[in-house]
Amino acid sequence: MLSIDRPVRQSDYNCFSSTTPIVIDNGGSHFRIGWAGESDPRVIFRNTVQRPRHRATGETTTIVGDHDPALIKYFDCTRSSSRSPFDSNVVYQFEIMEYVLDYGFERLGAQGIQVDHPILMTECPCNPVSSRSKMAELLFETYGVHSIAFGVDAAFSYKFNQQLGICDEDGLVVCSGLATSHAFPFIRGEPVLDACCRTNIGGYHVTDYLKQLLSLKYPQHMSSITWEKAEDMKMEHCYVAEDYLSELELFQKKTKEAEEKTRCWQLPWVPPPQEEPPTEEELARKAALKEKQGQRLRDMAAAKRSVRIMELENELRGLEDLVQELDEMDEHEISSFLSNTVYSSRLEIESALQKVSQSLRKARGEPSDSEERVDVLSAEKYPLIGIPDEKLTPEQLKEKRRQTFIKTMSEGRSRAKQKRADEETQKEKQIHQDEEKRCENPELYLESLRAKHKELSERIEQRKRLKTNGSKTNGSQNLNGAGGRGERLNAAQRERMRLLTTAAFDRGKGEDTFGARDEDWQLYKLMSRDNDDEEDEEDEAELARVTSRLQDIDPTYIGPLQPTNISQPARITPQTAEDFQIVLGVERFRCPEILFQPPMVGVDQAGLDEMVGVLFRRLYGVDDAIKERISNSILVTGGSLLFPGLVPRLEAGVRKIRPYLSPIRVVRASDPILDAWRGASAYASASQFSSQTFSREDYYEKGEDWLRGYHIKYAH
Repeated sequence: MLSIDRPVRQSDYNCFSSTTPIVIDNGGSHFRIGWAGESDPRVIFRNTVQRPRHRATGETTTIVGDHDPALIKYFDCTRSSSRSPFDSNVVYQFEIMEYVLDYGFERLGAQGIQVDHPILMTECPCNPVSSRSKMAELLFETYGVHSIAFGVDAAFSYKFNQQLGICDEDGLVVCSGLATSHAFPFIRGEPVLDACCRTNIGGYHVTDYLKQLLSLKYPQHMSSITWEKAEDMKMEHCYVAEDYLSELELFQKKTKEAEEKTRCWQLPWVPPPQEEPPTEEELARKAALKEKQGQRLRDMAAAKRSVRIMELENELRGLEDLVQELDEMDEHEISSFLSNTVYSSRLEIESALQKVSQSLRKARGEPSDSEERVDVLSAEKYPLIGIPDEKLTPEQLKEKRRQTFIKTMSEGRSRAKQKRADEETQKEKQIHQDEEKRCENPELYLESLRAKHKELSERIEQRKRLKTNGSKTNGSQNLNGAGGRGERLNAAQRERMRLLTTAAFDRGKGEDTFGARDEDWQLYKLMSRDNDDEEDEEDEAELARVTSRLQDIDPTYIGPLQPTNISQPARITPQTAEDFQIVLGVERFRCPEILFQPPMVGVDQAGLDEMVGVLFRRLYGVDDAIKERISNSILVTGGSLLFPGLVPRLEAGVRKIRPYLSPIRVVRASDPILDAWRGASAYASASQFSSQTFSREDYYEKGEDWLRGYHIKYAH
């Protein structure tokens, strides 16, 4: 494929007479147009059409060929894709073909839509009559062309190389285009299209296969692997392996030769900025700023504390005034006075006074008196608890239950607090004793810790095994696994089974009244008790303490492996230039290999070498001498057969098919891309060209069926 700029409009159109033919090579990839007798086409562009909308006006614009990078930014191409007039290698979309012809004639310099020149247009081998007929109708009706001739592009390429002495009069041409590949023979200078072979594999499939392989290999760079970039890498780096399996084995073993054949494509990458260490001035500035912010926070906290102290002092003075007023009042005036306040009794006021005093001391930072009790005496705080229920009213009974609940919760919290304090004291005492033992004899202390750690670990593991598998009676083990259920129960489970059996035997088969008596609940507690769980917790806590101690004083200790946290995110490492490299290894020869092995991409058809073998089998009545001359002049042409190593590979494949000692010579065209147009240009400039064309009158008179047998004569 060619990477070209947008063509320039030609200015010498009127310098050519109306009898000078216009030569068009209508390829699936590129459209080439020029004048007969010239060595190169005047205009070349991609055979595609796109119709985006203008971003400002919203009008639809037709863009033929390659995009102009300077102008494409003004169009919205997201809702329109490039369309080709071809379906495989046959022109199918004639509306798109009309846009392409308009642009081609306009770039050639034609004024208006009338083209008063004969036209020679290339087509694929065995082109359907319907496509040829519609193309002729389009040229006659739309552009007013006088006469037309159609010829096979690969045949023109073969005849042009025959004139150069590259191939002989009898030979064979293998051509691969964008979507298909063809092979057909020449006998006495004329193509034998009855023996033509075709495979639906071309350059498009090679590029698409390379793009897919690289996208799967580097999914993080999928947006960078565009179609155009894959096309450039294919033309620049891909090659055909002479022996595909041997080449794969070479890369599998990672030999030095494989490293030399590997190519690397560096994507654009900007290194992250390096953070310089802060200077002393910057560190001092940050420290000063931090100190300033800290001082500001301290000032705000001090102001807030002052406000809090002021509020507590005012509240304390108010409560003291209330207590003083209550002291000065008579008993019968107290109830009416308390009704105007939020307190219901003198007891509540004193309790609030104690709490406010405690809060005020805490706010001021004064040490609190540990022996001072915030709450009043239990008898004063819970006066209804000691009174029998018969002497209380329903409201007092409700209040008594509330006081009982509050007292129970308070006592429970006190006991829990005392228990934690005792545990902390015991822990500190244990640490102090361990430290004394370690100082007296470090080696003996370390050995005792290791022995204790081993003992605790074995005990916990044994208890876990017993819970999982059951205890073994009398130390015996049933190897056959046929023991009874009693052998699979531990001691606690067997004790519960005994209690349940005894309870069921004592009650008999009468009504189930279990739970009606107090001794039933004692039995339930006895059945539910499992001392093993308590022992497990104590042993595990002691094991954790010993393990922590060993980790502190024994550098050779290796603790148990902790399970890894799968959900923990992976550590992010900074990206380097190597992360933005695309390495081409086996892809260099794997992608072109589909030309010889189409089943690799799901196309169950013959490859290039197999097509040659099928072609020879179709030449039924041809002498062996002619077949030998044909195999001695095999021409390779087409834009998809430019890969290095293709000619030796095709020659080796044909040699396996042909008989022993058959002469085989495979040559490449002088220019596989432009030789088709050059051959057509030379053919149109000959004097016999006018006899090979047909006019508009011939087309309308003879009809479409006449085109079925229309073939030009290539040999002059």
